[in-house]
Amino acid sequence: MTHPRTKRRPQPRRTRLRTRTNDRLIAPGSEAAEGTGPERTCILTRICRSKDDLIRLALGPDGQVAPDVRARAPGRGAWIGVGRKALDEANAKGRLRGALARAFKTTEIDVPADLGEKVEKALRQQALDRLGLEARGGTLLTGSERIEQAARSGKVHVLIHASDAGEEGNRSLDQAWRVGGGDARGLVFPLPRTILSMALGRENVVHIALTDAGAARRVLHAINRWQAFIEPDAGLDGASKSGSVAVGPDAGDEFVDEGTK
Repeated sequence: MTHPRTKRRPQPRRTRLRTRTNDRLIAPGSEAAEGTGPERTCILTRICRSKDDLIRLALGPDGQVAPDVRARAPGRGAWIGVGRKALDEANAKGRLRGALARAFKTTEIDVPADLGEKVEKALRQQALDRLGLEARGGTLLTGSERIEQAARSGKVHVLIHASDAGEEGNRSLDQAWRVGGGDARGLVFPLPRTILSMALGRENVVHIALTDAGAARRVLHAINRWQAFIEPDAGLDGASKSGSVAVGPDAGDEFVDEGTK
């Protein structure tokens, strides 16, 4: 009598988030990176991307243009997919105002000269707020001993160090993460422990471990949007290979005057 072959049930795999090795924080595997989110067109480059990769600008009742990085402001919005340097240049030369006038269908707009700085600050705050939300949601660990134990047990998806963390402490936790199946080393956050402590509402936050895959993706996506706005070329490098999310065109992209098309 022939017995049917018993099929082995696939074993669940712990989600591993690939990270880059130059201390930039990249968000692999997000819906935006996979192209599953709704798309929008950058008003400056006319490049179409997932809206999660772009930055929304909103028009206030007084005609003031302001960043809307969470894309929640009411009314008509305009989307940009360039880094700060390109945005500042377009603003200084009047190209941004023209593109916004066409997008908002009005010339009654006030574009602040420091719009690029406002966008950068908004993205920075969004990244810090995301960390705070995950801390309150219980998906984030602080404290070297707790992180080391979780890392060795294979429960850490992303390890982050403050910019002013000591090398010895970083090295110890990096080793624990490797033992638990993590990457070679943790990621260095662009801000010091004082800022991280305020964001999380905890004292002396030097190291952070994310113990949930979804939380890791959310945090890294927010951080990468901020960092890629500052350095768009670096943010795009390798994006198609690792599935990372980045904001800004590469060096080959050119501004397109919508009125000439």
